[in-house]
Amino acid sequence: MYFQDTDAGGVVYHANYLNFMERARTEWLRTHGYSNAGLMKEFGLVFVVRSFKLDYLKPALLDDLLDVTAQIKDIGRSRISLSQSVRRGDEVLTEAEVHLVCVSLESFKPVSVPEVLRDQWKN
Repeated sequence: MYFQDTDAGGVVYHANYLNFMERARTEWLRTHGYSNAGLMKEFGLVFVVRSFKLDYLKPALLDDLLDVTAQIKDIGRSRISLSQSVRRGDEVLTEAEVHLVCVSLESFKPVSVPEVLRDQWKN
């Protein structure tokens, strides 16, 4: 962890976990051959956070090397549920469940997750 992510006691500030998990979702998307800008351009859509449940189990500290994961739990018509965690080695520090909704860039109303994405993410 970087100094900017911690408080005066060297403990990672709680809200920074949201940033870590957002970055992990972006990198997860890239491992599947897409970017947020690419989804906007190719499909005219974006995924937005609908809800987020976060459990803090142990603190991350200054200079910790963390691994942040993102894994699909379920895909609905326009919704994707992900499990995310922040780990320090084998220790789970934080667990989260995030629900994303696929929305049109024009209206920001829910639209179906494109079949090509749905098929790729089921594997």
